[in-house]
Amino acid sequence: MDKDTRETFWKAFEDSPFIMMRLEGSNEHAEPMTAQLDRDAHHAIWFFLKRDNRIAAGGPAMGQVATKGHDVFACISGVLAEETDQAIRDKQWNTVVESWFPNGKTDPSVLMLRFDIKDSEVWTADMSITGKFKMLTGIPVKSSEAGEHATGPV
Repeated sequence: MDKDTRETFWKAFEDSPFIMMRLEGSNEHAEPMTAQLDRDAHHAIWFFLKRDNRIAAGGPAMGQVATKGHDVFACISGVLAEETDQAIRDKQWNTVVESWFPNGKTDPSVLMLRFDIKDSEVWTADMSITGKFKMLTGIPVKSSEAGEHATGPV
């Protein structure tokens, strides 16, 4: 994946850090999760959840991202595992997280998962002026006018 697409993805995901997560091979539907991001760690995404959550068991997983402005879409595969590093848990804990877990970060029912990213596919919808004009007037839009598409680690 080229640097521009990677940077566009992380910026948009930081502005709208929501992802639909599901375990691979599960019959359960994906569920929305709020991602805890680290600007210096683009190899992983973290989540706080209850130990009885449907993805709490961890393992191979898939996540789908559609950012707020619908200008970036992504499908990310990887492995969910419990984050046991207390320094990372402390760094990612914030008032928004606490609003979901009022008993605090020491509550034994609170689990932090790390989603180790293996692969991804990213689409950007930064349509050109020509592409927007064609779309508004019903003229077919060429893929080169619709945005970028890239695969590989984000």
